[in-house]
Amino acid sequence: QVQLVESGGGLVQAGGSLRLSCAASGRKVGYNVMGWFRQAPGKEREFVSVISWSSSSTSYADSVKGRFTISRDNAKNTVYLQMNSLKPEDTAVYYCAARGGSYYVTRPYEYWGQGTQVTVSS
Repeated sequence: QVQLVESGGGLVQAGGSLRLSCAASGRKVGYNVMGWFRQAPGKEREFVSVISWSSSSTSYADSVKGRFTISRDNAKNTVYLQMNSLKPEDTAVYYCAARGGSYYVTRPYEYWGQGTQVTVSS
């Protein structure tokens, strides 16, 4: 089993920055690949970013490219999402997710955090 705990959400003005953290515990093979998703009110959950174990591979949704940066510190079992130039449309609950297997093989995420609220005011 893997447990994921997010932190770092909050209220920020448009143009501001936040850094989300997700601390993982449990079997390391279970969080080989870690990602961030978000869900805005009345909308479906959507992919934000993903990172491989070695950090050599990352991917971003088009809506956040150039503004968000994903990273991880395996010594701390933590993945981060640095969010810059925030927009009101970035307002959502942000979820950390993890799965085993290869970064390059698509499979469902097995583990999810409880979510952290990010609110961007205009």
